[in-house]
Amino acid sequence: MIQIIDIDLLVPFENHPFKERSGIEQQELTESIKENGLLEPIIVRPFPAGKYEIISGHRRVEACKALGITRIPMTIKELTKDEAIVQMVDSNIHREHILPSEKAFAYKMKLEALKHQGKTSCQLGTKLRTDEKIAETVNDSARQIQRYIRLTCLIPELLKLVDEEKISFTPAVEISYLSEYEQRTLLDQIEFTDATPSLSQAQRLRKFSEQGRYSTDVAFAVLCEEKPNQKEQVRFMEDDIRKYFPKNYTKSDMQKTIISLLEKWQKQRERNRRNER
Repeated sequence: MIQIIDIDLLVPFENHPFKERSGIEQQELTESIKENGLLEPIIVRPFPAGKYEIISGHRRVEACKALGITRIPMTIKELTKDEAIVQMVDSNIHREHILPSEKAFAYKMKLEALKHQGKTSCQLGTKLRTDEKIAETVNDSARQIQRYIRLTCLIPELLKLVDEEKISFTPAVEISYLSEYEQRTLLDQIEFTDATPSLSQAQRLRKFSEQGRYSTDVAFAVLCEEKPNQKEQVRFMEDDIRKYFPKNYTKSDMQKTIISLLEKWQKQRERNRRNER
């Protein structure tokens, strides 16, 4: 049943794994709602004190708030916490742009919710069947889903580097087996050497950890190795270029804009060379 409800009565989903977007994507969504209205009602469930918990539609709610819209259409569903988690994950997991950390915590939440619903047990064989059940609704295999869930074992600072594509996915999975202390010492060495581990390096770091031979010196030595495919990098300090972009632009937005401008500059140079002939 669809009802029109005050937007102030809405509360975000508890431990919502999908981050709010404040860049180009959110701007486009806001403009779409401004021009066409909210075409699809958000999905909520009853919450204490007469409020409603958002299951699907967090970004649309933020866009409506930015536009000053105070009442929006909602579909109210009577769901248990676990049922709500499953629906929340299913309604967000197919976003066009999704971070590894978002997938990691979303898959973990859904797997745990299915366990609570009695659709699985702690036995390994049953858990794998549950992974396969989740895999049926997404583009990741059951094994890949388990790899994503491993990322939730990373300390926040390392997981952020994965989201920023500074650490690749597969090496990050290997690093997740290090203890929290080992991960923090590794982070220190990553910052000190300005290098991140390749897959083979991450596998060796994990093996050193399992053998009780991991140390700060070991991490430093591994990261200082020259990689066969290592390429010289050009880096900009964010503070040096931030002033040229709107305040709500993310690092990804800035990178896309810089590449786009360079492509236009290159095309202009080619046209100028042709005209000079």
